[in-house]
Amino acid sequence: MVNNGDKYTHKQLSRPAQTRYLLIIVKDSLFSQGKQTHPSLAYRPILDLEQKDKDKTEYRNFESGSLIDRVYNTYKLMHTNQTLDFVKQKHSEWSGCGHAQMEVMEAVISLDQLVDESDPDVDFPNSYHAFQTAEGIRREHPHKDWFQLVGLIHDIGKIMALSGEPQWAVVGDTFPVGCRFQNGIVFRGSTFVDNPDDKNPAYNSECGIYKPNCGLDNVLMSWGHDEYLYRVMKFNKCTIPEEGLYMIRFHSFYPWHSHGDYMHLCDDKDMGMIPWVREFNKFDLYTKTTELPDIEKLKPYYQSLIDKYCPGVLKW
Repeated sequence: MVNNGDKYTHKQLSRPAQTRYLLIIVKDSLFSQGKQTHPSLAYRPILDLEQKDKDKTEYRNFESGSLIDRVYNTYKLMHTNQTLDFVKQKHSEWSGCGHAQMEVMEAVISLDQLVDESDPDVDFPNSYHAFQTAEGIRREHPHKDWFQLVGLIHDIGKIMALSGEPQWAVVGDTFPVGCRFQNGIVFRGSTFVDNPDDKNPAYNSECGIYKPNCGLDNVLMSWGHDEYLYRVMKFNKCTIPEEGLYMIRFHSFYPWHSHGDYMHLCDDKDMGMIPWVREFNKFDLYTKTTELPDIEKLKPYYQSLIDKYCPGVLKW
């Protein structure tokens, strides 16, 4: 397993918008060379929401931009180290929810301390993105309070990074392990060369260790905040509907919901749920703007949703 010696350090971040963040991007020529362009790197879902800061074609640009070196390095580490054995190890470490106890809003606000190193669109703390996403959903789906709550909490599994997990094991797009890495994965052509599973005949066929149409419930995804938060919700018997749990579990699975990869592993349940994941994805992506919300003003409303669907102190 590669040890990331170039960790980014984020000091305690204050919530006011006047704070800007200096990200020291370590340019490693090993990672910077050989970047390949693929249509999958420019997925732009359709959304009829007015955006003031960016044109829709500018989102998820994995080819250029001020953050591209940081993003590429994170994915290089992820695609080198996320193996079947690694994922099984992380399930063993985290799925028992024995690391911490806290309320959901506490977890949301703790993301003030985290800037997602895999995100090419923003470099402000994830707590703002949580409220941006929730408010976007609230405008378009005012009667689906559970959907709004999912918008708020979908990324809080990233608290793993505040407990010592490297970001490449927490953030970014997800993909199945134990079968062939398909072309819809970001940077597929240049970042898996050191992943031993890519050379293992048992894992690099189309289905690998799985059976056709086995269902995503039976597929091991690369470890990250999606699967972790899904496990936390199930462990604590939270009452978010199944559609919302699917959004939480697979919102980062871009090769599937955005490019049509891995459909051969899906069952009828997955095919019924993918429209919900795609609907969520529109808000997850296009609400990322530099117009930051008034979190203190919004807190009481979203606390009421937390109290309804996942109340009290949860085990993490």
